[in-house]
Amino acid sequence: MAHLPSNQTNKIPLLQKAAFGSGHLVNNLLPGALGVFSFFLITAFGIEPAIAGLLAAIPRFFDALSDPIMGFITDNTTSKWGRRRPYIFVGAILSAILFIIQWQMFEDNGSTYNFWYFLSFSILFIFANTIFSTPLIGMGYEMTSDTKERTRLMGIANSVGQVSWMIVPLFWVLIANKDLFESQADGVRTLSIFVGFTCLCFGILPAIFCKELDVSDNESKAKLSFKELGNNLVILWNNIKNMTKNMPFMRLCGATFLVFNGFQLVASFSYFIIVFYMYNGSYELAGTVPAIFTILGAFLTAVLIIPIVSWLANKYGKKNAFIISTFISIIGYILKWWGFVVVDENTAVLFNDVILQIGVVKFSLEMPIILLLPIPFMAFGLGGLFTLMMSMTADVCDLDELRNGLPRREGTFGAVYWWMVKIGQSIALALGGLVLSLVGFDAGNSVQAADTLNSLRIADIIIPSLTAGLAVWIMWNYKLNEDEVSTIKKELEERRAAKKIKTEKNVI
Repeated sequence: MAHLPSNQTNKIPLLQKAAFGSGHLVNNLLPGALGVFSFFLITAFGIEPAIAGLLAAIPRFFDALSDPIMGFITDNTTSKWGRRRPYIFVGAILSAILFIIQWQMFEDNGSTYNFWYFLSFSILFIFANTIFSTPLIGMGYEMTSDTKERTRLMGIANSVGQVSWMIVPLFWVLIANKDLFESQADGVRTLSIFVGFTCLCFGILPAIFCKELDVSDNESKAKLSFKELGNNLVILWNNIKNMTKNMPFMRLCGATFLVFNGFQLVASFSYFIIVFYMYNGSYELAGTVPAIFTILGAFLTAVLIIPIVSWLANKYGKKNAFIISTFISIIGYILKWWGFVVVDENTAVLFNDVILQIGVVKFSLEMPIILLLPIPFMAFGLGGLFTLMMSMTADVCDLDELRNGLPRREGTFGAVYWWMVKIGQSIALALGGLVLSLVGFDAGNSVQAADTLNSLRIADIIIPSLTAGLAVWIMWNYKLNEDEVSTIKKELEERRAAKKIKTEKNVI
């Protein structure tokens, strides 16, 4: 059992923070690339839209089952390399390889073959990604016992993770570039290799450079064997039931569900509003504006918003930082009403007629200046959300140890938290399509009715603003503040020290 002096457990070296951040780059790049590439199942590989929807939904079912189980396994693992690092290392390699393999399809094989090929390897990829991502999240919760250092760690991790969202929008442009690839299918196959190799290189870094602080003794851990499978499932179920009684954790889950999925529900609306409202249905005139809009949001989140949120948290407390950043994001959502304007010859445009060329790939940098208005305010939403919630979940793990003893359950907490996010995301994507249908939007028409576009713009503002406001209401009475976390930390250190002395006496 690791008992380290407090001053050794507080500060995380910059190299370890960077390595942990590299893992989050992979954790964002893989699902981001998967989301873009999945669109081309229809246009490039000839799979029917309804069948493509099944290919997206079925693996998520296995994902929902595997996350908590993997969390339990990594919480109770004992090895000379630690309980997280072996899984992260192996999972990064498997995830990279299987991501590449699942996209090596060819149009000539036919839609039926491609369906079963993609489904099989997609399920295997989901399992491999769970092996990587679940222990990675859990390790982040235990790398330091200092509540402020946790916020710094999560801030750096999320800043590095935002790099993925600066890259992913470019895939749309690259895959469709006929100077680069013979076909869209060829573009998907080739880019998947680059994505996989990148994820392999960055994914193994946390396993190599990050240090675990496992305070759980072997006696407290469940025995991982097929013989104990039934007992372990009972333990896992009881752990999850205890988590539902942990009100601070439930508040974090509820607030995250609302903020993230309110944003996700309308995520595609900005693209449609830019094309059909600002540019009157012309994809050609809209060009790279939707991609630049997304990239700028990710860039500002990484270099400006997350550092500000981290400072707010360590100055005024995490709960207050969440409330402030969420209110600011609501201002950003409202400002979209004035940011999205019909573009004509009188519209002020930044970088007008400026083309960035990288090899044979050309990117227009044109951007209506007014469209920049809501971006920095909106970025406080997700920028503050995961930086703070991941740090606060680490605090919750301390509370859980105080109440329920060892082993610490960071992996299970992380799995349940992200399972909730994934389920919510699936619901949000489905509801997003329903909202589009209710407002009368028809993507097959180049011109939409004025009432339809106005209703779409109103929904684009009201939905995320409402869910963000509800999240603030949920977090208003969040009780696990920094003083409480500090008290819990001292109690845990005293408990561990007393147990160590008792163990040593028994040995003598």
